[in-house]
Amino acid sequence: MCSAGTSNGAGFIYNVMKKISRGIFPLVSIGLMFILFGSCSKKGDTPGSDGTDTTTTIIPPVTFDINSINDTYADVAAGTMYSKWGSYNVHDPSIKKFGSYYYCYSTDASYGNTSPSWGLQVRKSKDLVQWTFVGWVFNSVEPPLGAQYITSSGGTPYTSIWAPYIIKVGDTYRLYYSLTCDLPRLSVIGMATSLYPDGPWTDKGQVVVSKNDNSVQTNAIDPTVVTTPAGDQYLYYGSGWDGIYVLKLDASTGLAATPGDKGKRIANRGFTNGAYNGNIEGPEIIYNPTLNKYYLFIAYDWLETKYNTRVCRADSPTGPFYDYNGVDANTNVDHAPMIIAPYQFNGHGGWQGVSHCSVFDDGNGQYYIAHQGRPSVSRYFMDLHVRKLFWTADGWPVASPERYAWEGNNVVSRDSVIGNWERIVLNYHVVPGYSAEQISPDLQVSAALSIDAGGTLNGVTNSTWTYNAPWLQLNWADGTTEKVFVQKGRDWENKKSSVIFSGLNNTGTAIWGKKI
Repeated sequence: MCSAGTSNGAGFIYNVMKKISRGIFPLVSIGLMFILFGSCSKKGDTPGSDGTDTTTTIIPPVTFDINSINDTYADVAAGTMYSKWGSYNVHDPSIKKFGSYYYCYSTDASYGNTSPSWGLQVRKSKDLVQWTFVGWVFNSVEPPLGAQYITSSGGTPYTSIWAPYIIKVGDTYRLYYSLTCDLPRLSVIGMATSLYPDGPWTDKGQVVVSKNDNSVQTNAIDPTVVTTPAGDQYLYYGSGWDGIYVLKLDASTGLAATPGDKGKRIANRGFTNGAYNGNIEGPEIIYNPTLNKYYLFIAYDWLETKYNTRVCRADSPTGPFYDYNGVDANTNVDHAPMIIAPYQFNGHGGWQGVSHCSVFDDGNGQYYIAHQGRPSVSRYFMDLHVRKLFWTADGWPVASPERYAWEGNNVVSRDSVIGNWERIVLNYHVVPGYSAEQISPDLQVSAALSIDAGGTLNGVTNSTWTYNAPWLQLNWADGTTEKVFVQKGRDWENKKSSVIFSGLNNTGTAIWGKKI
């Protein structure tokens, strides 16, 4: 299972480790995990004595063809090919723009377990399409202060670091990391700092921890941080167990304002017949100064299959956060809107596992959302997806149905809207449980849509449309109304230019479209 090039190497190991960390993997399998980790251990480069990384920057190819980006990448999966990984082998990304480059930090995970090193992966890009592999944070050395907490609590740290978050404060880069182990919920979120976005990094210690006991707590992984207009900072984190928490930080140090504090819960999800509806994890937080609101993006469900992205918003960084229907995110129900979910356009196998997002802007007001995507033809491949975010008139973010491909924001003419489309309604079916129960990705499949020149939809008299660029309104005969943002984009399935739309209907369900 761990040989290079096999389809279920690192994907299997990473996902099993997450099951154990969440307490959903049978304890009888822990012995098997020791065998797996022993047989799959990797020797990295000799690190510096202070535990910092010793990587070098890889020079990208001179020319780049966007059509060279494929869904699967077994041909470049070998560890010797890491300079060609680009947007491949990306899981749990955190992206920010520093200077003229976007930097992406992500979990140590690679298809077939082929990585020649381990640690948080680092990439950079000037255009969010072509990515250059930079190296690894910590370079095969566990962050010493985070590892110390786990070993002192009786655990054995995984030789893997998860779910980073990057932020720049003054002249210092702060990188938050997740380290967990062989014992359920014994985890730590730590922080490392550097004067440069590509390192070297120095471990500064624990921010928040979780324990392997019966106390009410969430799992201390998946950090994200927001800075308020007043300069206060808050960290959001959590996976399963007890939902998503917020913790006040000391903005001067980046560590917890009160040592030992775990914060408070601000988001949870629902139950079906007493069973939890599925995992809740991977929060991402942003403050939108134009709308003067805090937006909390959350991952739902099992990461290989039904993984999808929800969003709630608040007037305060500590909440309460509310969903589309005005329900407090901290109540025991599932929340809307769901703005990204497993999907399938015609002529393609589909994408699943599309969550644990990073939300960021370009410095000029354009927001993006990035996440991993797993092709349904082989779910152990992990590709970086970057999409544009648009904002509805009432202040909700919606994600492009297609990955970003250098498209501008030019207004699309009415004539270009008329014609044949594929339309996806991001519906959702609750399947309580985790990996054992959520074996289907629940792909949301496209259906034909005709936007007729005479003002009707699919030739139905009582289904009509109006267009006030860039907003298209679809009025269906059953009373459903869909308001969608129209712009030019790339048809990734057919490798050509197209026109796309994204928006919400009157009940908060996301609607995607692509002209064919």
